[in-house]
Amino acid sequence: MNVAIALAAVTVLATTAGGALAIRSRDRLHLVLGLSAGLLLGLVAFDLIPEVFELNTNTLGDVPVVSLALVAGFLLLHFSEQLFGSHEPAESDYGHEHKHSANIAGTLGALAMGGHVFLDGVAIGLAFKVDNALGFAVFIAILSHAFSDGLNTVSLLIKTGNWTKRAIALLGVDAVMRIGGATLASYVTVSESSLAIYLAMFSGFIIYLSTSHILPEAHARHASKLTMAATVVGVLAMWLIVGNIGIK
Repeated sequence: MNVAIALAAVTVLATTAGGALAIRSRDRLHLVLGLSAGLLLGLVAFDLIPEVFELNTNTLGDVPVVSLALVAGFLLLHFSEQLFGSHEPAESDYGHEHKHSANIAGTLGALAMGGHVFLDGVAIGLAFKVDNALGFAVFIAILSHAFSDGLNTVSLLIKTGNWTKRAIALLGVDAVMRIGGATLASYVTVSESSLAIYLAMFSGFIIYLSTSHILPEAHARHASKLTMAATVVGVLAMWLIVGNIGIK
C-alpha cells in the first residue's frame, strides 16, 4: 500500500478516538486541544511555509503567489464556515429557541467538516510528493487535527440533539475522507509550482483552524497556564520533529 494512503488510514483511528473521548469525558480535553494547536502552528511555521517558498518563486503584483494562496486558504475556510456552519465550537451554548436550526447546522457542519478532512488527505499525499520528511511532518500534525475533528464532530452532534445512527455515519464519513484525499493526491501528477500553491492554501486552513477554533475552544472553560504550556509544548515538539526528520 502507498505510504501516504496507509498513514491517512491511521488518522481514521485518531478521529475515532477523538469521538470516543468526546462521549466519555471532557475533563482534560483542553490540554489535548492546546497541544494540537501547537503542533499545527509548528507545522506551518517550520515546514510548510519554508517549503512552499522554495517550490514556487512566482509573484503576482510584486507579492509571492504562495502568500496570496495562504490568505486565500484562510478566507476560503472562513467563508465556507459562515455559509455552512462548520466547526461550531464544541463548548459553545445553544438556547432552546435555536434547537431546530441547530439540528440542521449540526448535520451541515459535520458534512462540511468531511469536505475539509478530504483536503487533509490530499495534503498528506501531496506532501510525500515533495519528500518523505515533509510527508511525515504533515502526517503528525494532521494526526492531532484528526483527533480534534473527531472530538468536535461528536460534540457538535450531541450538542444539537443529532446523536443518531445518521450522526454515527457522518462521523464515519469524516474519518474515511482523508483516505480518499490521500489516494487521489498519490496518483495525480502535479507540478511543483501547483503543489506549492495547494500547500500554501492548506497552511491557511491550518492557521484558521488553530487560531479561530482549536485555541479558543481549548480556553473556553479551562483558561489556564497549563493549556498555554501545552500549546508551547506542541510548537516545540514540531520544531524537534521537523528538525530530526529533515536530516538527509
